[in-house]
Amino acid sequence: MNVLFIAADDLNNDLGTYGHPLVKTPNFDRLARMGAKFEQAYCNYPVCNPSRASLMTGLYPDQTGVRNNQKFFRDVLPNVKTLPQMFREAGYFAARVGKIFHYGVPLQIGTSGMDDEASWDEVVNPRGRDKIEEDQIYSIDPVNHSMGGTLSWMAQDGSDEEQTDGIGASAAIQLMADHRDQPFFVAMGFYRPHTPYVAPRKYFDMYPLQMIRLPVEPPNDLVDVPHSAWVDRPYQLYLSDEKKREAMQAYWASISFMDAQLGRILDAVEELGLADNTIIVFWSDHGYHMGEHQLWQKTTLFENSARVPLMIASPKHRKTAGLPTNSLAELVDLYPTLAELAGLKAPKHLVGKSLVPVLADPTAKVRETALTTFDTNDRVNKPPLRPRAVGYSLRTERWRYTEWGEDGKLGAELYDHWNDPKEFVNLALAPHMRATVAELKKLLVEHVALAKKKPNL
Repeated sequence: MNVLFIAADDLNNDLGTYGHPLVKTPNFDRLARMGAKFEQAYCNYPVCNPSRASLMTGLYPDQTGVRNNQKFFRDVLPNVKTLPQMFREAGYFAARVGKIFHYGVPLQIGTSGMDDEASWDEVVNPRGRDKIEEDQIYSIDPVNHSMGGTLSWMAQDGSDEEQTDGIGASAAIQLMADHRDQPFFVAMGFYRPHTPYVAPRKYFDMYPLQMIRLPVEPPNDLVDVPHSAWVDRPYQLYLSDEKKREAMQAYWASISFMDAQLGRILDAVEELGLADNTIIVFWSDHGYHMGEHQLWQKTTLFENSARVPLMIASPKHRKTAGLPTNSLAELVDLYPTLAELAGLKAPKHLVGKSLVPVLADPTAKVRETALTTFDTNDRVNKPPLRPRAVGYSLRTERWRYTEWGEDGKLGAELYDHWNDPKEFVNLALAPHMRATVAELKKLLVEHVALAKKKPNL
């Protein structure tokens, strides 16, 4: 079985197949019909580098030692076997296009970024018009012009194929064509919709500003959450409604542009005769805020930042294709899942759970909880506006329970997703919820202990 391993950068669940009323994603919808769509999938860290290092090594962020965008996982675990390395050792051709391990975007587009050379036989670092003309990009930060760290966008002229992700899609298609007579692991890492949100103008035109509705939330939404849950990005706190709509338009335009490139790749799988022996996986490194809770981008432990789109299309499981699942999943589960699907012996250090039982039966469950962690030192507060806090957030089918600081000394959050899916009401201190808090706290302690266990390398 070949593996087509497709990643997005900073993509939340604003997709048609996940029920968004406005965003047009016909190819994501198509992929969801081809396999399993996970409704409750979660990243293990809501920042690019820690999340990707965790997924690619099959270890939790506490085990990799990567809790920011600067740390390279090999500095901590020099001999760990990555996911593509497992396939290489089994005789697969392994190739990467674009961002799979961490890149600084847009600064490192066109380079290998913080890539892991030991993981690949061949790499392609696309560089397109979005990078070449980045001096024309608008940023809401007039001082630092931090296009990769704050809301920035541009509607470009020209074709899809001139963009970095369009060039990347073409390269991925060519790699599959060149190696279709041998088993391959081809990883396609899209850069969009990471800020700066850049896409051809036609995708912006799909979302007229007058059609975009801003999130409707209680005026005192954040009054009951710990200070650690808040993100201080000065230029994003007081945006006009017009600028908010422009940012949302640009983010969604980038999603629809990426969707079109996904469609080209899915077409190629069919045209190259690879549909019957190629596993297709799609994932995003973390979620993303688009104004919810007055927040933008990532680095929170709210549902918007922790939840990710995840789809797995396995030719061996076509009987259940198109059936969504509510089974909880973590990104760390992808490594053991692909090992089982390909019939390979998984390394002993893996801590995730194989999702293959869920592919066979969408009602099956392989885990009761999903864990996401975040260290507030990774936020862009300079100087820090409050003391450092490490948070751990546990998601069950119904609840999200979060503790900040050791034993929750810096605050806790509890949200009932059956009755409060947008997480407006923090029930952590409600007297009638004491038994629920105690039960969830016990589960959190158990999961965190697993996440901190020394890797079995």
